[in-house]
Amino acid sequence: MKIGVLGSGLMGKEAARDLVMSEGVTEVGLADLNVELAEKVCDQLDSSKLKAYAVDASNHEELANFMKQFDVIINALFYSFNEIVAQTAIEVGVNSIDLGGHIGNVTDKVLELNDKAEAAGVTVIPDLGVAPGMINVLSGYGASKLDTTDSIKLYVGGIPVKPEAPLEYNHVFSMEGLFDHYTDPSHIIRDGKRQDIASLSEVERLYFENYGPLEAFHTSGGTSTLLHSFPDLDTLEYKTIRYPGHAEKFQLLVDLNLTRKDFEVEVDGEKVSPRDVFLKVLDPIVELGDKDDAVLLRVVVSGEKDGKPATYSYEMTTVKDRKNNVTAMARATANTVSIVAQLIGNKTISKKGVCPPETIVPGAEYIEELKKRDVVIKESNE
Repeated sequence: MKIGVLGSGLMGKEAARDLVMSEGVTEVGLADLNVELAEKVCDQLDSSKLKAYAVDASNHEELANFMKQFDVIINALFYSFNEIVAQTAIEVGVNSIDLGGHIGNVTDKVLELNDKAEAAGVTVIPDLGVAPGMINVLSGYGASKLDTTDSIKLYVGGIPVKPEAPLEYNHVFSMEGLFDHYTDPSHIIRDGKRQDIASLSEVERLYFENYGPLEAFHTSGGTSTLLHSFPDLDTLEYKTIRYPGHAEKFQLLVDLNLTRKDFEVEVDGEKVSPRDVFLKVLDPIVELGDKDDAVLLRVVVSGEKDGKPATYSYEMTTVKDRKNNVTAMARATANTVSIVAQLIGNKTISKKGVCPPETIVPGAEYIEELKKRDVVIKESNE
C-alpha cells in the first residue's frame, strides 16, 4: 500500500518512521511546505520507501496532486487544515485520516462531509490522536462489550517525568493549541443532558502506578465525536491530567487575559496582543527539549452486561523512547495514525464515509498492533 503523510513535524516524522518499518507499506510520501524539512527527515530515516515532496496545503492544486498518488493520506498538519484536507481527499478519491483538534467545531465540519465521502467511496476518519483518538477507539471497544452503556469517563495527560517550576509542564504539541483547550468550553454529558463546562474546572485527584498524586480537570475537545456516537449516555466527561496546582496557576493566566485571541492592549502607541507575547515568553520556558515525558491514559466505560452492572477500564502509561529520541506523546499519536492508515490500506477497515474512530476502528486489532510497538494498553473489567 502507498501512504502519504502531510507535515514533516514530530508527528509526521514518527508516523513515517513506523510506516517505512511496516511490511505491508510499499511507498511513503512525506510532504511539507518547506521541502528541506521533509528531506531532512527522509535522510534521517534512510528508507528507500520514503520520498519528500514540496506541498503547500493551502494550494488546492498542489494538495490534490500530492494526495491522489496514494491509497491513504495521514494529515499531520495543524487542525485548521483538517476540513480542506478531508474535502480534497473526497474530491480525488483517496482515504484520509487526521490527528484531530476538535476546536472551533472543526471536526463537526469534517463529519458533515459524510454523504460526499460515501458517494466517492472513500473512508475518512477524523480525530486520531490520543485525545481525541486513542480514547475514542477504547471507548467504542469497551462499549461493544456491554449490552448498554451509561457512562464514559476519560483521563489523559502528557506530562514531564520530572516536573519543573513554574508550571510543572513541558509542551509536547502546539502551545497555541493548548491555550485553546484550556480556554474554550468543555462539552460533556451529565445527568443525560449535554452541557458546557468551563475548562480548568472541577479539579479531582488521581493516581497512576509510579505517578501521583496528580490532578485532572476539564479541557475542551476531548469528548469530540463521542457526543455524537453516544448521545444517550448519562455521563460523558473528559479531563486532562497534570501535576497538582497546574490548573489553578493557568486559571490565573486566563483571568489576566493573557490567553485571549480577541484582546489587545496599547503599548507606546502600538496595538499588542498579550496572547502573542505570552506565547513567545512561555514557549522556551516549557520546551521539552531532551527531557523525558510520559503519557498517562485511563478510559472507564460503565453500563450493564447480562442484566448486571459492569465496567471495562483501559489504562496506559507510555514513556519516551530514548533509543530513537521519540517523545511518549509522539509514540502514542504517530503509532495510532500509522496503524489505522494501514488498517484502511489493507481493507481491515472497509466502511465508507466519514466515520468517528469509536465506530470503525477495531479495538482488539488496534490494541494488539500497539503492543507490537511497545505501547501497552491494559484492560480490566468488574
